[in-house]
Amino acid sequence: MIEQNTISSLNDESTTTSSKKLLSTPIALIQLIVFSAIGLVMFFVPFTIGEKSTILFDHGATYLVTQQHTLSVTLLFLLILYGVSKPFIDGSWRKNITHMIMTAFKIMGLILAVMYVADVAPAFMMEKDMLPFLFEKLALPVGMIVPIGALILAFLVGFGLLEMVGVLMQPIMKPIWKTPGSSAIDAVASFVGSYSIGLLITNRVYLQKQYSAREAIIIATGFSTVSAAFMVIVAKTLGLMEFWNVFFWSTLVITFIVTAITARIPPINLFDDSVERPALDHKRGTRLAAAFDLGLSTSRRATDLKQILWSNFRDGLTMAAAIVPSIIAVGLTGLLLAKYTPVFDALGLLLYPFTWLGGLPEPLVAAKGMSAGLAEMFLPALLLSEADILTRYVAGVISISSVLFFSAMIPCVLATEIPISVGKMVIIWFERVVLSILLAAAFGQLAMYFNWIG
Repeated sequence: MIEQNTISSLNDESTTTSSKKLLSTPIALIQLIVFSAIGLVMFFVPFTIGEKSTILFDHGATYLVTQQHTLSVTLLFLLILYGVSKPFIDGSWRKNITHMIMTAFKIMGLILAVMYVADVAPAFMMEKDMLPFLFEKLALPVGMIVPIGALILAFLVGFGLLEMVGVLMQPIMKPIWKTPGSSAIDAVASFVGSYSIGLLITNRVYLQKQYSAREAIIIATGFSTVSAAFMVIVAKTLGLMEFWNVFFWSTLVITFIVTAITARIPPINLFDDSVERPALDHKRGTRLAAAFDLGLSTSRRATDLKQILWSNFRDGLTMAAAIVPSIIAVGLTGLLLAKYTPVFDALGLLLYPFTWLGGLPEPLVAAKGMSAGLAEMFLPALLLSEADILTRYVAGVISISSVLFFSAMIPCVLATEIPISVGKMVIIWFERVVLSILLAAAFGQLAMYFNWIG
């Protein structure tokens, strides 16, 4: 018996009853191969267009943001208006104190967006690392990427590929990260695409009751990091592009080692881990055969392409609408705290023993810079861009491996149904940063010894 770990349907239409007509096996096989191939190419194969090499849907989003700026800003404001009005339309704003606070931040985000576009915000908000950064570099790209990515996502998760990967990856994912095999798709989608897309997958699977609360939290706080494309920006800022391969692969490994550890300690290991996933009785006795059978049966149920695409696109719009105003408001709050208050200096004192233990040349400066990552993941790279090579390397790893930050990731998680509070996310952030500092500092010194960096 092999655990199915299937997301038997991420679309309403996929959960067909036996009375609904299924596709024939040959048609379902063609559909599984062709549509899955489309999703893989769109998500994972880089193409060079205009001297920029990235995945296709990122090219599309970039085109909207850069070449159709007025249109993208208009679309963004429509998303923000939808995101602000939705809690009042469905009454969710009064669900609990967290929803009330996030609704207030969404309203604030709308106001700030209007002030930025109208150029009437106070001067301190219009500094290039404040509202311009949040609006142009975060909110606008996320607002375009999430709906487009969600549409393309349908080809990955709607026709059997996700179920196949779930069965095949089970022997690796469960023992190491305490998550089902299908979570491998979440991890890959986050690293090559966007953490918001990874969260979109996680939330949909959790709502289908195919992840337990603990599994969903492990995935959301451990795999949904920034994309590989954004890692390039971090590396460029820190002067690490010369050592790109060492930086990329070591960061990937460190991030997932940290996730394996945090999955086994509080607060994550205290969450409910109960979930009912049917077992797969594979007649031919091999895991590969079981994966193929499950993928094919899922494809046979996927009979309405238009509805599958629309369902995913609609969910992407809903998530983007919830994320974007929060990015602007929560992000600005965090950036202002980092720049004008001692909040992150005090937080840095908590990290100081670990930067000192890691052997960083200026441990207090490093600790304060890395603590600012709680506000925005890019801040450690900005604040420590002139530091020594070891500190810059560790700061780069921290920017990626910490995963959680207030300008985008934490609001994204709060926009889902995954049951975790802000307080627990801050604790997990601290655990991840501490572990990442120790691991990155140790590897960084080893890499310097062997002349891999330096």
